[in-house]
Amino acid sequence: MNQTWPTESSANAAPTPRERAFEREALPWVDDVYRFALSLTRNVADADDVVQDTYLRAYKSWHTYMPGSDCRRWLFTICRNAFLRSRERQWPFEETADWERDPMMATATLQDASRDGIDDMLTRLDLKPAIESALARVPEPFQSALVLVDLEDQSYEAAATILGVPIGTVRSRLFRGRRLMQELLITHARDFGIRAAVAS
Repeated sequence: MNQTWPTESSANAAPTPRERAFEREALPWVDDVYRFALSLTRNVADADDVVQDTYLRAYKSWHTYMPGSDCRRWLFTICRNAFLRSRERQWPFEETADWERDPMMATATLQDASRDGIDDMLTRLDLKPAIESALARVPEPFQSALVLVDLEDQSYEAAATILGVPIGTVRSRLFRGRRLMQELLITHARDFGIRAAVAS
């Protein structure tokens, strides 16, 4: 993606040390940040806005970045915060969902699916669009944990840093998020008329 970032120098002046450092350490990760933003927003225009906001905030806060540290992780943290701010007026942030208040609901759904032969159902499902659709419906904060660990291959420790929560919270959100993803995929398969083979 092509973006124009703020600069301190005029068009004809040499880049300042701050600009050189920013270009050297932050700009190489723009594609990764964009991919992360797109996985959160599920919309190209919204992802562009979030990336632009991320890099503007990163540039303004460059004095807080420790040279030589994990710049990608630092940018992901800013990106996630920018995404959440962009959504504050669209939906309330809820730490828990109705299904989470009754942990037996998810377990019962999965047990029913197991009896129904869900493994066979999922092998006949076009998983890429199904996963994308399911992930878009997973509420925060579970969605961010899934994106960071399962899609961006971040460690639990890195995800905890990006999300600003303890590792135990990341593990909990992943467990619950993955359970909800399974439930949504099962529903998706059934909605498309995929049924498990009935044993004779």
